Amino acid sequence: MSLYQLSKLLYELNRDDTLKTRFRADPRDIVSGYTLSEEEREAILRPDIGLLYVLGVNGQILMHFAALCGIEWSDYLQRMRDGVKQHGPVRAGIYAMTTSVDEKIAGA
Repeated sequence: MSLYQLSKLLYELNRDDTLKTRFRADPRDIVSGYTLSEEEREAILRPDIGLLYVLGVNGQILMHFAALCGIEWSDYLQRMRDGVKQHGPVRAGIYAMTTSVDEKIAGA
């Protein structure tokens, strides 16, 4: 997994209006300029906010990408929750889950 490259792409999309315009016109071209796994590439292109979250993308970076994709705030939050249910615990980054979702719920 290439969390750094994935995060870098999203960070640059968030800050560079020219890159945003190019991404809207041809997202595959932009994504091809970064060293990403096939899973990461497809998550960006869909866009699969839940999977991107599970892959370890920081929420501050991810929320701007969601907005770029026209995803409303409440839907963004739900997609992250759904991502954990569908793809399992967050795998990397600052949100990595060290216990299972069931253990977290039982401890609450």
